[in-house]
Amino acid sequence: MSHLLPLDSQTLPAGVKSRFIDNVNGLRMHILEAGNDHNRPLVILLHGFPELAYTWRKVLILLANQGYHVIAPDQRGCGRTITIDRNSDDDFTSFSMLNSCQDIVTLLHRLNISKVKSVIGRDLGAPIAANLALIRPDIFESLIMTSAPYLGPPSIDTPSKAPVIEALKQLRKKHYRWYFSSVEQANLDMLNAEQGLKEFFRGYLYFKGAQHPQNKNIFQLKELTAVELCKLPEYYVMPLDRTMPQIVLSNIPDTATLQQEMSSWLTEDELQVYTDEYQRSSFKGGLQYYKCFASDYDQNQLKVFSGMKIKCPAMFISGANDWGMQLEPDFMKKMGAKTVYEDWRGFKLIDNSGHWLSEEQPEELTKTILRFLDMLPIKESL
Repeated sequence: MSHLLPLDSQTLPAGVKSRFIDNVNGLRMHILEAGNDHNRPLVILLHGFPELAYTWRKVLILLANQGYHVIAPDQRGCGRTITIDRNSDDDFTSFSMLNSCQDIVTLLHRLNISKVKSVIGRDLGAPIAANLALIRPDIFESLIMTSAPYLGPPSIDTPSKAPVIEALKQLRKKHYRWYFSSVEQANLDMLNAEQGLKEFFRGYLYFKGAQHPQNKNIFQLKELTAVELCKLPEYYVMPLDRTMPQIVLSNIPDTATLQQEMSSWLTEDELQVYTDEYQRSSFKGGLQYYKCFASDYDQNQLKVFSGMKIKCPAMFISGANDWGMQLEPDFMKKMGAKTVYEDWRGFKLIDNSGHWLSEEQPEELTKTILRFLDMLPIKESL
C-alpha cells in the first residue's frame, strides 16, 4: 500500500491538489488541498462514512476561490491514507475519538500550522470536529457541524445505549451503527453486494439523498426509544435479518432511473472514484469508528471532559431532507440551550439536500459557510 500515488488530477477540480503527509500519528495521510498559502486563514474539512476527502472536492475550490487555504484529509482507515503499522488497523481502539483528534492535531503540526479558522465536519467527521474544538480551543477558532448533531461530552453517569439496542432486537430491528460495528461482516456484505459495489454505492447515495420519497417529510422523534427509532427509514433502523445492500436494493428504482435522477449532482466518473477507492481499501477502516461507538469505548474515554463547553463560535448545517439530524431527538433545543456551546450561532437547513450535503448542494453549503466565517472575529492565522 505504500506505493499509492496521489489522486489523478483529472478527477479533481482545477486548483485542488492531492498529496501525502508522512509521520502523522502513525499514518501516511493523504490530503486534498486548495489555496495553499500560509498567509490565508485555514479551513479544515472532515468527511464522514462511507466518504473520502474527495467528498469535499466541490467545496474545497469554492472556499479557496474566496481566499481560504483549505485542507481535507482522508481520515484514518479511509481512501489513500495508510497506517504504517498495518496491524493497528485491526485494533479498533486506534480509531477512537481521541486518537482521531490526535491525527488531525499531528497533521497540523507536520504542516507547521498552529491556528485553524474553522474546523468543519460532516457525518462521522462532525463529532471529531466538535471534540477538536472542545479539547483544543487554542488551535480551532470556530466549528461547523453538518448532518450529525453533537450534544457535548458524555456526563459521568451517561448510561450505556445497550438497553435500547436490545429493545430494537425484540422488535426484529437493528440500529445501523451496531450493524456497521460488526466490521468484518458489514465489510464483506458491502464489498460483495449482490448488485455490485458500484451499484450499491449509487443506490445507497440515492436512498439517503433528497430525491428519495422516504426523505421528503422529515419529522422530529420524541425520544430515544426503540419504538420511536423504528419510525426512521430502514437505512438507519434495519430489519434484523437483512444487510445494508439488501435494504438498498429493495428501496430504489432501476439503474437507468437513478442515473437520470442523480445526474445533476453525481457523475459516472465521480461515482467510479468512490467505487475504486473503497474496492481497494475496503470499508473496514471506516467501520472501526462505529465499533468504538457501539462498544461504549469512546463514551467511557470522553467522560473525562464531562461538563466542558465548546467556547468558540459554532453552528449546525443540514440538508432539509436528511434524517441524520433526527438520530438525536430534540437536538435543536439541546444544542441551542447554552449548556454545550458558549457561542452558538444557530442552525441552517438547506433545501433540496438529503444526507450528502457537500455533493447535493455544494454551492449553498459554501455560501452558508462563508456567511458564518464572515461574522467571526478577525484573528491572525499562522
